[in-house]
Amino acid sequence: MQHVTEFPYEITEEPHVWITMPDGVRLSARIWRPKDAGPVPAILEYLPYRKRDSTAERDALTHPYMAGHGYACVRVDMRGTGDSEGLFDDEYSEQELADGVAVIDWLAAQAWCSGTVGMMGISWGGFNGLQIAALRPEPLKAVVSICSTVDRYADDIHYKGGIMLGENPAWAATVLGWFALPPDPEIVREGAMGMWQERLDDTPFLAGRWAEHQLRDDYWKHGSVCEDYSAISAAVLSVGGWHDGYRNTIAHLVENLDAPVKGLIGPWNHKYPHFAVPEPRIDFLGEMLRWWDRWLKGIENGVEDLPDMRLWVMDSVPPKVSYDHRPGRWVALDDWSARPKPEVLHFNAEALAAEAGPVGRKAYPALACGQAAGEFFPFGFGPGELPDDQRVDDALSLFFDGAVAQQACDIVGAPTVNLRLASDQPRAQVAVRLCDVAPDGSSALISHGFLNLRHRGGHEAAVDMPVGDMVDVSVVLDQCGYRLPAGHKLRVAISTSYWPFVWPEAKPVTLLVDSGTLALPVLPEGMGEGWVFDPPKAAPKRETRMLSDWAEAKRVIRDASDRSVTLEIASDTGAELDVATGLSHSIKHREVFSICEDDAASARATFEWERTMARGDWSVTVEAHVTMTGLDDCFEVTASLRTSGEGGHASYKEWNAQIPRL
Repeated sequence: MQHVTEFPYEITEEPHVWITMPDGVRLSARIWRPKDAGPVPAILEYLPYRKRDSTAERDALTHPYMAGHGYACVRVDMRGTGDSEGLFDDEYSEQELADGVAVIDWLAAQAWCSGTVGMMGISWGGFNGLQIAALRPEPLKAVVSICSTVDRYADDIHYKGGIMLGENPAWAATVLGWFALPPDPEIVREGAMGMWQERLDDTPFLAGRWAEHQLRDDYWKHGSVCEDYSAISAAVLSVGGWHDGYRNTIAHLVENLDAPVKGLIGPWNHKYPHFAVPEPRIDFLGEMLRWWDRWLKGIENGVEDLPDMRLWVMDSVPPKVSYDHRPGRWVALDDWSARPKPEVLHFNAEALAAEAGPVGRKAYPALACGQAAGEFFPFGFGPGELPDDQRVDDALSLFFDGAVAQQACDIVGAPTVNLRLASDQPRAQVAVRLCDVAPDGSSALISHGFLNLRHRGGHEAAVDMPVGDMVDVSVVLDQCGYRLPAGHKLRVAISTSYWPFVWPEAKPVTLLVDSGTLALPVLPEGMGEGWVFDPPKAAPKRETRMLSDWAEAKRVIRDASDRSVTLEIASDTGAELDVATGLSHSIKHREVFSICEDDAASARATFEWERTMARGDWSVTVEAHVTMTGLDDCFEVTASLRTSGEGGHASYKEWNAQIPRL
């Protein structure tokens, strides 16, 4: 990556500016501005992720670059997080969004602001950028939303296909420890420890709350912009990566927004595209700069005429749990809606074929299926986060193989598998994977999808399966951009559980598949143009020094004595010192997922986080623990939060709940 040191404007920085909310609570902002530029548009990134330490590295690469090109870049800690006052209540709450609107109005009113504002962000910042845009604050003219969602229930880190994700309690543990850290006393010079104690006393039990809402109720509809796409009038650049859990949003927005919208999808994980992996990286800051120039400054630069979608079609490679680079090519589609209807392949005995035939095959219980799934979104908290060779899971699944491809085929879009099946239990789920089987027999995951079969009529109600009766269901798989080469074949694999990616039903399930089809979105040869991006650029890195070493490990343990399978993931970032602020921080993390192959109600997951921040003789440590067990009739959830620090500070809080399975 090229680190740019000379910009059109000299940059000034204010590390801490109070922005007062209507109720008097003050939010802390870090602001980079171009010197002597006059009033300029403001670009807001609004997060709970601690601008002083947690996002400082990526902020240094991004915000000064934009400021140097004539924008005021503003990074705000949300209420009750980082260096801001108040109390955090939940993700994407009414309070969070109202505060976001108030911040935008405050920015537009500053003498150094031209009155127009943009919002940018990845993940949480990508979510709330869309959500705040749907509230239509007048100054907000454009959004860059990366790795986000339009539906908080169907396509977030909590549920997928109506089934609770293994990452649901994992994310609750992450938030519990992350948001419990205190403000930096160098920023909040008076009352910092009082602010911290108030936060700790008011910490919400999110692991329990998120497990309670197992249907797509009003809790999840709030903040889901798919409820009314027409509410968004700001221009939206939607960005994602094929190796990220949030890969479906881009197509949803391109297909549904009336506002100006463009899509961009690379091979990346859950990171900004100018420093994400797998490569190739792109000059994403240049892409954003052109977006802001057009929609915040009114410069006629033609971004509205960009193709609907620019995406990286990944070449087939041997399956590995991590890649530095993913070969393929950029394809630009001017009109995303002009793609032809999907090609249909039928289940026929054990094959995927042009013609339908009798099937009558069963997917049997196999609770160890899913060990090769990889992480929901690869992020860098542990080794080997991508899906492994699928053969181990294929062997535990009912699968159908297509013929050996005589020529290459580009799969671009969301495959759909339609099934006619019967269940031997009233509560059942189905996991469907689309794989690329190479001549050597290796099986690479292309895409997957899930369905709680009690949600076959929609996610707002759960209706038992009629035991033994055939029903028709449709499973939409994740969006993908993948080139199946000649000599390879497609495989559809079906299983009745997929642990630890999703939580299993409490009783083992057998599904009888009577018939089925695969609707495959094939991009015709020659459709779409090639595209070339400039190589990545960024502002200079911040100066840091490692005080201790990084370590990470991942292993699967099979115990023959009790037929259990345990997945353990652990990482230690080491202590890193920010030379400019004198603040060091470190993170230790451990996850354990276990299940007994003879007992579906034995699924158990434990998450542990230890976070330390220090400066000189001052230090604090936060330890967060969450455990979830899927029992016969309920989810048992426990959590604890322990803090310690300078001057003998110590606190401890715990929660527990038994939440009925709906």
